[in-house]
Amino acid sequence: MEAFLSNIDRVVDGFSWTVRLTLFSAFFSFVLGILLTAMRVSPVPLLRGLSTAYVEGIRNTPLTLVLLFCGLGLNSALGLSLHDRVMWDVFWWAVIGLSAYTACFVSESLRSGINTIPLGQVEAARSLGLTFTQNLSLIVIPQALRAVVGPLGSVLIALTKNTTVASVAGLGVQEASRQMKLMFDQGIAPVLPTFLGFAIGFLILTLPTGYFFGWLSKRVAVVR
Repeated sequence: MEAFLSNIDRVVDGFSWTVRLTLFSAFFSFVLGILLTAMRVSPVPLLRGLSTAYVEGIRNTPLTLVLLFCGLGLNSALGLSLHDRVMWDVFWWAVIGLSAYTACFVSESLRSGINTIPLGQVEAARSLGLTFTQNLSLIVIPQALRAVVGPLGSVLIALTKNTTVASVAGLGVQEASRQMKLMFDQGIAPVLPTFLGFAIGFLILTLPTGYFFGWLSKRVAVVR
């Protein structure tokens, strides 16, 4: 264990990249998820078709392929760049891939939350003269969010664990799992203590998140 603790700076650096990946991807996937949800319940058939095709297509595609498309396809093959520094360039491509993938699950969670809203509330809003956008932003989405706090917490936990894929999909982000592999390859720390140390690190990130969203879902639950 002493060898692991002597490299604690590399462990902290790895988890700092994991946290950054999680936070940025969570924000963009949440925004994109709301947009996809709005399109899926839109009265415009084209928007519904596009959003459904995107959600069903990406959701049923392995995350590794999505990240490979961003890393090897867009970044390496097409030469597209998002930042001058390589470490930040691959980071932002990983954020794009994770956000595009996770947004599908955010959208599905929100859509299930919309189904819990009584139809009478939507009809009452229409009778008051609210447009579709006003109805969605003022009546539907706020209630749907309150109904799916728990599922969104599960999506966030899954996103945190999915960041480990970013290091093996042609992107090489220096997140926690990649740092663990490098420590194994370089033989600077024994396998079992290192593995246990990184596993505990992920538990520290995910367990409080689960408890917090469980508590929050009870606090904001809509009594019907």
